[in-house]
Formats: sequence, structure tokens, C-alpha cells
Amino acid sequence: MVPKFDIMKYVDFSQSEPRRKMEEALEYVKSQLGKEYPLLIGGEDVTTENKIVSINPSNEDEVVGVFSKANKELVEKAMAAALEAFETWRKVPGEVRARYLWKAAKIMKDRIYELSAWMVYEEGKNWLEAYADTCEAIDFLEFYGRLMAQMAQPQDLTTMDGVDNNLYYIPLGVGVVIPPWNFPCAIMAGMTSAAIVAGNPVLLKPASTAPTIARKFVEILQEVMLPPGVLNFIPGSGGEIGDYLVSHPKTRFIAFTGSMEVGLRIQKLSSELSEGQIWIKRTILEMGGKDSIVVDETANLDDAAQGIVAGAFGFQGQKCSACSRAIVVKDIYDELLQKVVERTKKIKVGPVVNYDNYMGPVIDKHAYKSILDYIEIGKSEGRLVCGGGKAEGNGYFIQPTIIADIAPDARLSQEEIFGPVLAFIKAEDFEDALNIANNTIYGLTGALYSLDRSRLEKARQDFHVGNLYFNRKCTGALVDVEPFGGFNMSGTDSKAGGRDYLYLFTQAKSVSEKL
Repeated sequence: MVPKFDIMKYVDFSQSEPRRKMEEALEYVKSQLGKEYPLLIGGEDVTTENKIVSINPSNEDEVVGVFSKANKELVEKAMAAALEAFETWRKVPGEVRARYLWKAAKIMKDRIYELSAWMVYEEGKNWLEAYADTCEAIDFLEFYGRLMAQMAQPQDLTTMDGVDNNLYYIPLGVGVVIPPWNFPCAIMAGMTSAAIVAGNPVLLKPASTAPTIARKFVEILQEVMLPPGVLNFIPGSGGEIGDYLVSHPKTRFIAFTGSMEVGLRIQKLSSELSEGQIWIKRTILEMGGKDSIVVDETANLDDAAQGIVAGAFGFQGQKCSACSRAIVVKDIYDELLQKVVERTKKIKVGPVVNYDNYMGPVIDKHAYKSILDYIEIGKSEGRLVCGGGKAEGNGYFIQPTIIADIAPDARLSQEEIFGPVLAFIKAEDFEDALNIANNTIYGLTGALYSLDRSRLEKARQDFHVGNLYFNRKCTGALVDVEPFGGFNMSGTDSKAGGRDYLYLFTQAKSVSEKL
């Protein structure tokens, strides 16, 4: 009997035991930095001359790992291995495939501090953000395994005399999984495990700034003896192999999380018929956001300030769900702005190996420059009230920045920045605030702080986002609690961590036999 699914609980790092375990894990991971990692193709390690070098964004001089880099020839080899594996993996019963995930989840629980420590070094996540990332990955494995076990059971159909009728959910084929760098464990493991447990071999192309944790996950699936070829690890540049993978005639589906621009390119390329292709490729796309927290005059302003700061500056604002706009009715605008600024000024920025630092670096030099450029744009569009520039350190550190009096149609209000920059926008009233919240091309997350039931219910209907929260921050969706995915240019609303997610990786086959 499989126990009921229950989400992983976070630890309190202010307590001595969790703190000790994390400190020990950080020391261990530090001793492992700089190692080289091969590709994995058909169960075999493959080393190449061309490399991807992963750098600690908190310390530009520190190498986290060096990775062999795939080219088109090796992609073909990986595709051949995956196609061969598909012929047997697709016939493995769903409940058996689920057991691989559950075993892997058990190993991840045993190594949770180590896996979290890797993300502290490679992505600049603070201790709690990194731990939560690993927890979510474990939740995905546990949850998707249970879903597959259920989907493998006989389906409830209307019966007819003299007919034996059945419905089966069968796998699609070989898929390409392209995860993001910002949730390099959770989203990577979630998309990969969903595809695999549904019976599909995977070509996993991790983000070039976050390949280490993906390799550790691959090693865990090797440890549980996942059959060779079911999971192939092929780091490489998007320009060299990304388009090639998407356009390949044997690619059956693409699961992607990342920017709108790349997601739309994948959608376009996947819709073009390649020579030898005999199916319509399926895309599961989770893209960007320009997420808002709306606050009206009935709200608890201390709660709202806390939620805005956490939503805007958690993991340096590098979440597609991050609060990048605070839309506040004019009656309480100045008071709430002051509360938010006061809280923000208390944030400590620095290397997150140190537990006391809440905000670490942004991911790389390109992001660093782009965010600083947006801050300069914001200074010309509004009033700088907090931060506004670089922070000290030998890494990509930026001050948590708040710019007030931003117009609803300003660039700072419309364009995804993906960094610790918050636009404060004044609304005439609740109706105006809701209209502003809906004025972008995105529709991922949003939140409303209000004690007015009629306004909560109106927002329930008219606040057009895939994940809406009342009187809490707009980040932190939990598996099977808040299935995650957005509207409009935020993606295909795939609802990761939801009870219908695995259907995206399968196709339904109806079989009827006359008796």
C-alpha cells in the first residue's frame, strides 16, 4: 500500500541541528567543487573536448563544475539510445515505473542537505530557498509516481452488454526536457520525472548556468538502476543543439521552462514539419511573468508589506512568479511604501554560504548587466526610494531596489526584469488596481491583499492569472496544493504539480472488443 502523498516540510535553520547539517553539507560540497562531469548517453559516460564551465555567482573566481558539451553528432547518438530504450520502457507497467521515482525520492531525502548545498554554490540560493527547491523536487517524484500508479489502473468507462471496452494512457515517445536555471532541481526533476514515469525516454539539456544539480539527479536515477537510454544527459548551448533538438523529426514532445522569447521560438520550430516526422509535436511551455500584488485600503498593511518584500526579493527576484509590481490604492500608497522600504533596507546582501545573508547574487554577468540597465531605466521613469545599484562582493550582487510612482504603461511595469527590482504603482481605487494588474501580456501569478469579501470574489473571477493568492505573497506554489502554470504569454498553463499534469506526457488509447 502506497501511503497518502504529503508535501515535504521545511526545516528551521535557526535551530542548531538543521544548521549543523547544512554547514557540514556546505563543507562537503566545497571539497567537491571544480570536478569534471561527462555526458550520459545510453547509460555510458561520454567526454568531449568542448566544455561548459559553471561558475559560483557569489565568487567569479570559483568554479563549481566543468561539463562536457554535446554537439549535433552526440545528440543523434542520444536520440538513437532513447529510441531503442523506448521499445522496452513503454511496456513497463506504470506502477513499476513509479517505483523508480519513489526510490529516487528516498535517496534525495537522505541527501537533502547536500543537494541543497550545491544550489547555494551554483545558483546563489540562500539556505531556505535551496532547501525548498530540493523539497519540491522530492514532492514531484512522490506525487507523479502516485499519479502514474492511478493512471495505470483500469479506467472508469460506461459499459455495454457484449463489449469489453478499455482506455489506456500510453506514452508519447522520446521527449526533450529543457529546464531553467532558477529552479534547477525542482523544475528539472519535475519535468524529467513526469516524462519518464509516463513511459517516455528523455534527452535532458540542463541550463548552462545550472548543470551540476541536474547531473546529481541523473546519478541518483542511475543509482536506482533506471534502464540505460531512458535518461540521457546532454548539456550544450541553445544555439548549437537547442534548435536541433526541437526540430528533430524523432522528437515527440518538448517540455520547457524559461523566457517567453525562447518558449515562443520552441513553439514555432516545433510546429514546422521536419522530413520524416509523422506526428504533431506536443509542447509543454512555462514562460515568463510580470506579476503583481494588489493592495486595497482594507488590507492589513503589515501583512501586505511582508508579502511584497518576500515576493519581490526572495532569491533576488529571479522567479517567474516574483512580485515585480506592487499596485496600491492611493489612500494607503504612501504608508505601505514606507513599510516596504523599511523592511527592504534590513535585507542583508552577500554570499549565501553565510546563513545571515538573505539575498545572494543574480545568476551571471549577462543578468547582472541587464538588471542594472533596467534600474537606470526605472530611475528615469519613477522615483528611486531604495537600493538602485551594485552591492559589494566578488560576485553579481545587486541591491534590492524599489522605484515608486511608476506609470502602468512604463517599461518597468511591462517588461520582465528577473531581478531584485520592484515597481510601486499608484491606483485610484480597487477597480483601477485590478485593471492595471491585468494590463500586461503575461498571466502567471498575482495576489490581492484585501479584507473586503466582494473584492476577493471579483478578483477570483477577473484577476487573469493562472495562480492567484489572497492575503499572502505571490510566490511559493506547493505540489498538489497550488498546481502551477500561467495564462497568455506565461505559457501553456500546464499546471505542474497538478493532478492532470501527466496527461500532457501521454496519449489515450481506447480499445473495444466484441464478445
